[in-house]
Amino acid sequence: MIHFEEALKIVTDQGFDIDSERVDFNQVLNRVLAEDIKSDMPMPPFDKSAVDGYACKKEDLFEILEVIEIIPAGKAPSKIVGSKQCSKIMTGAPVPEGADTIFMVEDVEELPDNKVKYLKESVKNNVCYIGEDIKAKEVVLKKGTLIKPQHIAVLATVGAVNPLVYKKINIGVISTGNELVEPNIKPAISQIRNSNAYQLLAQVENLGAEANYIGIALDTEESIREVLNNAFENNDIVLLTGGVSMGDFDHVPKVLQELGVQLKFKSIAVQPGRPTVFGVRDKQYIFGLPGNPVSSFVQFELLVKPLVYKLTGVEFDSKKIILPMGKVYKRKKSTRLSWLPVKINEKGKVFPLEYHGSAHINALTEADGLIAVPIGQTTLKKGELVDVRQI
Repeated sequence: MIHFEEALKIVTDQGFDIDSERVDFNQVLNRVLAEDIKSDMPMPPFDKSAVDGYACKKEDLFEILEVIEIIPAGKAPSKIVGSKQCSKIMTGAPVPEGADTIFMVEDVEELPDNKVKYLKESVKNNVCYIGEDIKAKEVVLKKGTLIKPQHIAVLATVGAVNPLVYKKINIGVISTGNELVEPNIKPAISQIRNSNAYQLLAQVENLGAEANYIGIALDTEESIREVLNNAFENNDIVLLTGGVSMGDFDHVPKVLQELGVQLKFKSIAVQPGRPTVFGVRDKQYIFGLPGNPVSSFVQFELLVKPLVYKLTGVEFDSKKIILPMGKVYKRKKSTRLSWLPVKINEKGKVFPLEYHGSAHINALTEADGLIAVPIGQTTLKKGELVDVRQI
């Protein structure tokens, strides 16, 4: 049994090159950029008005000004602003030649004969200058960026409509156990519904990877071997739940070794998730996760997610925030690193949720995150600062 930190290092030290492809920018959410994205033009592409108002020479700001034209957004000015003149201008419209200042329409007195007067004592320029946001050929998104909705707007702005992204990692999901039936079947005596697989499939999809459900393997070496061979055909990573502990029917580690998988570890000093297996076969990775749903969920977050991000060139960020405990937490045993589901209240204090153990999947439904209780520590004091890993 190894410590969690060692297990994480073993996993994240792995890696191989993922192929890339060009994809329509409308289809790249949660994909990873395989190239730097540069702007094909400055932004703004011209000096534009930041407000609805009047464009004039600053030196004429307090004069009575003649309005010579109206400039809506999307139309180029047709006249040059001269002395004691101004153009009425809308937000986003190009600033006319001769003008260097724009005062807001609500600060104006309208006078007869198409003239206006500025009523305030000072004014900002209210001009968005060409290239002040983005310069031409400037890198706006770096290779390795995990694309979120805000990145889609940037891609659209710079015309990167077919960005180069890494191909999706294919992840196969297997459940094992004679007791499992699919969720649409009402379990008989001694049976339970297969929840692990669908939880893991959702976690995979949430990462932007391709989730492939392989099915349920029975607790026999033959069945496990057959299902694993199917999974190895088209997947970069295989996730298998159940069959990895020390029971008489836990055949997974043996079958993996028979199939040429080099096992890197078979047990971690962590709770939940001690009987977690990790192995490598050529350019494929296999995780044997515990059969209890909380264990498989937590170990996916702790180990599988960092590997997926590593393979696609993303620098993994576990999104930890430091907050105080809202109450005392105690445990009896401290031989393993313990991960607890927690809720954060409106005052930013952390409260462990009711948690009956690794089979208690409902404990996660209200969780804002997980906190770790280190090996050797039995108590978290009220007010003690803890790292909350958001989920």
